[in-house]
Amino acid sequence: MLVKDIMQTDVITISPLATLREAMAQMRQHKVKSLVVERRDEHDAYGMITYSAILRTIVSEEGDIDLINVYDVCTKPALIVPQMMDVKYVARMMISQFQRRVVVLESGKLVGLVTMNDIVGEVLRWAEEGHIEGVRD
Repeated sequence: MLVKDIMQTDVITISPLATLREAMAQMRQHKVKSLVVERRDEHDAYGMITYSAILRTIVSEEGDIDLINVYDVCTKPALIVPQMMDVKYVARMMISQFQRRVVVLESGKLVGLVTMNDIVGEVLRWAEEGHIEGVRD
């Protein structure tokens, strides 16, 4: 199974200059728990901002969500994988790097996002269909 087979292609992005309030509003509007932080230029790296990172910042710094920018809170660089990579290697990488999400690039262009839930869901589906032994209820 390849990344391209399970990745989400409708990826929501946000400017690194956006405020945390704007990030939270986008997450709520699109019903997602993370956003890919856009690159400032072709030599920059993609980032990732999550609900958890925002909440951690607000609690620990008692921050004003209108004064803190996304680039102050996001994880950068985001973990990047190609869409033709085998999912088992992506899962290993995510576990070893303690990451729940990875950005999928092809030829330097953002094409998708894979979450740990995407991988687990696909494994469970395969198990239910009998493709994987020993994972059934």
